[in-house]
Amino acid sequence: MSRRRALTLVVYAPALVRSDRRALAIVHGMEQALPGLRLEWEVGEGGRLVALPQRDAWLAERTEEDGFPLMCNGDERYPVVVSGRGRSGLFSPGGQPQFEVHAKLPLDESVFAAAAALLEGVAEGARSFWGHASPYGYGSEVAQQFRRSPHGPEHSPRGLPMLNLPEKLPTPEIPSFLGWLNYWSTAAARAIGFPDPARDAELLTRARCTASGGWVVRLTDAPLDYNNPAHLEALKRAYERFPEIGGRSSH
Repeated sequence: MSRRRALTLVVYAPALVRSDRRALAIVHGMEQALPGLRLEWEVGEGGRLVALPQRDAWLAERTEEDGFPLMCNGDERYPVVVSGRGRSGLFSPGGQPQFEVHAKLPLDESVFAAAAALLEGVAEGARSFWGHASPYGYGSEVAQQFRRSPHGPEHSPRGLPMLNLPEKLPTPEIPSFLGWLNYWSTAAARAIGFPDPARDAELLTRARCTASGGWVVRLTDAPLDYNNPAHLEALKRAYERFPEIGGRSSH
């Protein structure tokens, strides 16, 4: 899948608890967002596909405090996958354990059209603090922005601001970085000061309010391309507008 154009979707949410039904809500949210999608297969050992005729009951049973198994649509020519996993408080903002959901889909016209709804469905289903959807490969770019020593550079090789590592952030509501599509819960939006009608007029033309009062904000019309100077400028403007992202603000 990494060899073809793909959309990566990640959300960060409070840790799972016993009898947690958020995994079901996430899968249902993805299926509602993308017409025809059915996530009714488990990716078993060695990548073997296992059909799940009683998917909802199976998922409820298999959701544990450390996540839920890798699931897919069963189509190796058009692979859609999703899984959930726990993240230790040692590596999370405020020292609080988290629940992360990771999904990957082919970035074709139908997924492009449904991307905001997919992110909203997964993020709201997980009751996330924040999340994003970005073209595959974003991770190596963001990795170059993380500040690993106090004496490091002020900007990444792309000229983007350096960001504090997630475990250095004081609270989980503060997003660690920006993606192409950004989900900010009500608490996250409040933490970064969005929306400000005067300063966010342009962003609001590419934003939608979610059912829970959170926001999905699209930074660029086309999928984010770090080699596109206009996209880099859009990223820089957004980082300047929200210094709280990545813990760069002292407030």
